[in-house]
Amino acid sequence: MALARYAGFSLDTDDPQALAEFYCKLLDAEVSYTSEEFVYLKEPSLGFVKVDKHVPPTWPAPDVPKQAHLELGVDDLEAGEAAILELGATKPEHQPQPDRWRVLLDPAGHPFCISVMS
Repeated sequence: MALARYAGFSLDTDDPQALAEFYCKLLDAEVSYTSEEFVYLKEPSLGFVKVDKHVPPTWPAPDVPKQAHLELGVDDLEAGEAAILELGATKPEHQPQPDRWRVLLDPAGHPFCISVMS
């Protein structure tokens, strides 16, 4: 018997509302809770926490490690990347295996990966 159930994953940011809006568009998700300090999406269970003086990861440079990242599936790698970049993500120059997956950065600087899900 599990001692706990998965409830969600939260990302630190200086602007929870803006980051939640990005992920709502990216994942076609809905906000289930919002305040000045925290926004939470229903599906997937994803939260955004306001952190004063937030410093985004500097991946791949080790100065501020990525700490965690999301793995997201797309139907087509090129088309998915283009659409996500239009939402406000950025693409770092360093791409470990660009033929298999792409590393992108959300508007708060958190790395996440996209790959084709079969």
